[in-house]
Amino acid sequence: MADVSALRAGIATNLATVSGLRTAATVPDQINPPIAVVMPMSIEYDLAFARHGGDEYEFSVMVIVGRVDERTAQNKLDAYCSGTGTQSIKAAIESNKTLGGQAFDCRVTSLRNYNQVSVADVTYLAAEFVVQVYA
Repeated sequence: MADVSALRAGIATNLATVSGLRTAATVPDQINPPIAVVMPMSIEYDLAFARHGGDEYEFSVMVIVGRVDERTAQNKLDAYCSGTGTQSIKAAIESNKTLGGQAFDCRVTSLRNYNQVSVADVTYLAAEFVVQVYA
């Protein structure tokens, strides 16, 4: 089984290639947007090879932007949601599919929960990306 912490760190490292985006491999106590927070969601064990590999990990990457004004926030978040380009979360995560040698493959499978979130009584705009990792 791969190390969950190493997989989270690999995803965060890939995300750090997006200019101006802060990344967190663990859930921070306080946020300073724009930030991408990597969180494990589920692990399906023993997909192949009787415990010699073949686990599937699902991670949530929550991208949070400031909401000084709604149009600017939505435009910024929209750029992160694009499937390609220098601000694309999908392109950044998939730029090194082995996560620095920690995985066999990874891919962003979906975007969900494009919505407002409240953190410490402050309202932000956020989107959640689902990432599958095979290790």
